[in-house]
Amino acid sequence: MDSKKSVSVKLVRDVSEIVIGPPRLTKYERARVVAARAMQLAMGAPPLIDVSKLNPKDVVVIAEHELNLGVLPILIKRELPNGEYQLIPIKILIDFEKRRKSHVDKIMADIFGEVSK
Repeated sequence: MDSKKSVSVKLVRDVSEIVIGPPRLTKYERARVVAARAMQLAMGAPPLIDVSKLNPKDVVVIAEHELNLGVLPILIKRELPNGEYQLIPIKILIDFEKRRKSHVDKIMADIFGEVSK
């Protein structure tokens, strides 16, 4: 007897479509992406950013910068126990984090005034 389940797969195109997990990159996803990209760089993959201005030229530092700039063409797969999953481009999660941070910074500046960095 062949019983195939129908699994729902959805490629997310906007933060509002994320239903599995938070609308940001978790620390575990961030660590896994940086580690995987650092390994690719260590094995000879070309960097996706200009590394001439980075100091030191460590593969982990390069991978973190690539992630923070949102240039990595990587999808995060978030699964539910029933087999359903979503594929979320990293760029969407990084852009959401940047918008959220700038919004929080603006609120903090309104409350406490301009703080020198």
